[in-house]
This record gives sequence, structure tokens and C-alpha cells, in this order.
Amino acid sequence: MGPIELLHMSVFSQSFSPCGKYLAAGNNYGEIALFSLSAALGPDANELSQKPILTFAAHEGPVFALLSTDSHLLSAGNGEISAWSWAELIKKNVKAAWTRRPNYKSSLEIPEINAMAINPADNSLAVGGGDNNVHIMDLENGVFKSVLRGHTDYIHCLSVRERAAELLSGGEDGAVRIWDTRTSQCVHCVEVYKYETCARPQYGKWISCLTTDSDWMLCGGGPSLSLWHLRSMSPTSIFPLSGCQRQATFYQDVILTVGEGQCVSHCLMGGEVKAQIPCTPHSINSLAINTNSTEHRVVTVGGSSDHIDVFTNLSYRAFSLRF
Repeated sequence: MGPIELLHMSVFSQSFSPCGKYLAAGNNYGEIALFSLSAALGPDANELSQKPILTFAAHEGPVFALLSTDSHLLSAGNGEISAWSWAELIKKNVKAAWTRRPNYKSSLEIPEINAMAINPADNSLAVGGGDNNVHIMDLENGVFKSVLRGHTDYIHCLSVRERAAELLSGGEDGAVRIWDTRTSQCVHCVEVYKYETCARPQYGKWISCLTTDSDWMLCGGGPSLSLWHLRSMSPTSIFPLSGCQRQATFYQDVILTVGEGQCVSHCLMGGEVKAQIPCTPHSINSLAINTNSTEHRVVTVGGSSDHIDVFTNLSYRAFSLRF
């Protein structure tokens, strides 16, 4: 890849291997790169240790979503999901174990897939994107078994709320829909932009990030990032962050969030912004936390750059991996 392509690279997605020793990252060119965290974090680490051990073309369009199961890396491209065996990737064997397409209305339709989420309760994969629907696939047999219809525009994000058997989806239409995974029915629809405390008309109404933890939901995008109590269905904290947030997550006793802006923001549940840690990309699409290995416990951040920043603790960037 030449210097121009590297200059215009964006990292959209990341996922750690089940063993926690490897990081996969997907970019706007349809490529997936595999990095060895053992090498990059080792005592003999050098510039070469921060480069991929493997880079391969996975999809024709950008890789907007990556996920890991116990054995496979799942990647989403334009209109398709592919599975790659982690054991084979680590041996540098690049061959998709399978590729599936959701049941779109027409074979000419190739909507981008923006989000995936695994529901461990029934071993299913939820897929959302450009056709405004959430498609549910049985991971056991690879069959798409249901479609959740209700959004009127692109779906950007998905989150599984295991304890309540619910799936949450957020979209361009400004709605967060809460689905009962047993009946495939929408049980609640929260139009975040209609709440005065959250609304930011200058940024639009779209929901670009969404995550849940027990009875709590974090969501944001056009509207301000806000924390909601799911039993009362009301916002309890609004975070005073500029720009649109693209990913937010609960981590220990803080909320980590990234988006427009060259930093990772640390927020407290009460709504205060505790710290903003500088990053390499000017705009950030993806934040990943490696909980699969205590030895390689890192936070990684990717965005409008060929660099992926690595944080060994939350106070500063330790180094960057590079495509």
C-alpha cells in the first residue's frame, strides 16, 4: 500500500482474539490486519513488532464491524459476513470458513453492514446496516432465522442486554429500539433527540453509539452522549462533550467514549468528564478493551489514521500499532 492510501486510511473496527494475544483491525479498504500483542508488548519490542503479522483483503467495501467468537473472527463488509478461523489466521492461512448474506429483498441490494452483536443466550448473531433492518442469524447452522423491522433509516449500532433477553438497536432515524429476543417484537422505542436535555439539532438526530450494562444504557451521536436508566426510560446524566460520539463503553467505574476529537474521554456516571487523553487519530471510530488476557490487558483506539493507539493504562498512550 502506497503513502497516499496510508494517508487516507481509516480504521473502523477492532476485535481481540479469544486468547487475548492478537488484535484484528479492519479498515476502509476492506482489509483486515492482525497484530501480535505479545510481540508489541514484549521486552524486545521494536518498530517491526508494531506492524501486522498478516494483512489480507477480506471484503470489497470497508470493514465496519469485527467480532470474535470462541474460535472465529467475524467480519462484516458490504452485504456479507465472513468467518475466519483464529487458529488458521495465527498460522497465516487466509481462507474464509464461511460467508453469509442476510435475506435482502433483492439480489441487487448490497447494503453496508454497520454493526454486529452476539447473543450468547441462544448463540445468535444480530446484524444491522443499510437496509434499516436487524437480521438474526443462528450461529450453529448459519441460517438467518428472523428479521426485526421498525427502523426507518440506517442502523448504526447494536447492543445485547442479556439479563433481560433484549437487543437494542440505534439508527440514523434517531431511535433506539429495544427488542424482545424471544418474540422478535419491539417493546420500547426511545427517540432520544426529542428529549430537550439530549437534543443537539445542529448535529442531527442519528444514534451512532449504544451500549448497555444491566439496567443502564449509554447512547449518543447527533444528540449528546447520555446515560439512561432502562427501568424508568429516562436520561439520568448528559455528558458535556463536543462533537458526535461514535463508541462508548462502561469500564470499571468509568465510561470511556470516543468520536469527533483527538482524545479518549473518561466520564463519571454522574455526568462529569474526568479526563481527556490525547490520541493520534484526529477523529476516532473504534475503541476496544482486551479483557481476554490479563497479561495483554490494553485499550486500543483506531480512527482516521493508519495508526492504532495502545494504552497499557488509561492515563496515556503507550505506543501505536501501524498498518
